[in-house]
Amino acid sequence: MDNDLLNAQEVADILKISRNTVYELIKRGELNSSKVGKQVRISRSEVEAYLNGGSSPTMFNTKDFVAGNNPHPKLIKKPSYTHVVDENIRGNEFIICGQDISLDLLANYLSIYVETLQIYRSHLASYNGIYALYQGRVNVATAHLWDGELDEYNISYVRKMMPGISPLIIRIGKRRHGFYVQKGNPKGIVGWSDLKRTDISIVNREKGSGTRVLLDEKLRLMGVIGDYIEGYHHECKSHLAVASIISHGEADIGIGSETGMMNVSGVDFIPLQMECYDLIMRLSDADKQPYKQIMEILTSDAFKMDLQSFGRYDTSETGKIIWK
Repeated sequence: MDNDLLNAQEVADILKISRNTVYELIKRGELNSSKVGKQVRISRSEVEAYLNGGSSPTMFNTKDFVAGNNPHPKLIKKPSYTHVVDENIRGNEFIICGQDISLDLLANYLSIYVETLQIYRSHLASYNGIYALYQGRVNVATAHLWDGELDEYNISYVRKMMPGISPLIIRIGKRRHGFYVQKGNPKGIVGWSDLKRTDISIVNREKGSGTRVLLDEKLRLMGVIGDYIEGYHHECKSHLAVASIISHGEADIGIGSETGMMNVSGVDFIPLQMECYDLIMRLSDADKQPYKQIMEILTSDAFKMDLQSFGRYDTSETGKIIWK
């Protein structure tokens, strides 16, 4: 039955991940769960929905996190992101926009240093996050949007999407992006040109995500129309969901970061590009708290060490101002 309740180990077996990763997905709000007695249960339909498209954007409050017990904040799901973004930022609410683990770390550090601040997380992807920042619906956004003409990340998009507003772009770090393929790479996939093959199917990311922009830019430069690729319209909202689909043999290629598939068995990674993940704020906010605190956190040795440990980022440029 579609509504069968599964325990964490059964979900882990289906997704081909560890049981601890299942608990992390629940904490991050990417899987909905319920309690039966003292046991966590997840419906089969919820797991299938995660595989088919990932979770919906959610808002989180870091105030219930006890510093030092976990590198990630304890996250509490809010009813709907639109309940916050339909109004201008007000009071002590501070909204950090993005999907990456580095932002869990940043929110944790910020909640420790600025105890009175109500910190929230939005999981809007790169393109929509910049637009939300332009509209004043979030305080800071993050992005990894590649411009195929300039061969650079984020600057051209931010400048065009925030007319009349001077942005400040700060590097969070660099990470490897590439293909997820089945273990052993049975199709012999080596690079972007393999997307021209007629025997290849893919699983895609949602419109507005940095990964989707990267794929579409690569296809445009190769003169390939995405509609003609099998699976192009099969979209997921997280790297982990994409990797799980590849592990089940339901597609030949998924695109994502190296860290996004590390807990998924049966998947190999083919690195293709070093991408830049950046934080964007309004330049007019840079001298205010907690924006100044964010910049101090990004340049701190402690944050860089955590970023290397949990996200396996290249931190050689972490905290560097890329554009102002």
